[in-house]
Amino acid sequence: MSAALVAGLLAGYGIAIPVGAVGTYLVVLTARAGLKIGAYAALGVATADGLYALVAVLGGSKLVSVIQPIAEPLRWVSVVVLLVLAVHIGFTGVRNFRDAGKAEVTEPAAIGPLKAYVSLLGITLLNPTTVVYFTALVLGSEDMAAASTSEHVVFVVAAFAASASWQLLLAGGGAVLGKALTGRRGRLATALTSSALIAVLGIRLI
Repeated sequence: MSAALVAGLLAGYGIAIPVGAVGTYLVVLTARAGLKIGAYAALGVATADGLYALVAVLGGSKLVSVIQPIAEPLRWVSVVVLLVLAVHIGFTGVRNFRDAGKAEVTEPAAIGPLKAYVSLLGITLLNPTTVVYFTALVLGSEDMAAASTSEHVVFVVAAFAASASWQLLLAGGGAVLGKALTGRRGRLATALTSSALIAVLGIRLI
């Protein structure tokens, strides 16, 4: 149970930490509309991450018997996928850091709590990298593939909680954290941190 908890937390933080377009929008929205709106928006992002973790767990469980004959090659494919994602996030962070002329994010129009939640949920669900990431983790891990239903629940809840805590941190900081985390150096730091986390998860599968 504790292994599933740790795996879920690491997975959730690994996908949530890089401050990209969604994170930047979240911070700007909170600075403009207030903490309540930002909190709803943050939970929308975390819900998307939790849903993708759930999809990966359910799909992985049903596919275990089918993929058993190719389990070992699939595990190595999962390792490669995770390492590629880690490298991609790291290089993207470095490229954005060097791109001093990148356009600033425009301020979003004021919206209500429900619209903020649904909007950020929808935007985050459009990112296919998230489901690829969670699926690679679940299918590539022997522990997760053989985990019980309760352990799968713990994994999904932990992934959601990790994502929610990070998104709420961004929202809670508002304009203050916005200047630090969405600036050139902040985006580079969060990208490299996430890249390292995902790389560690991939190497653990070996």
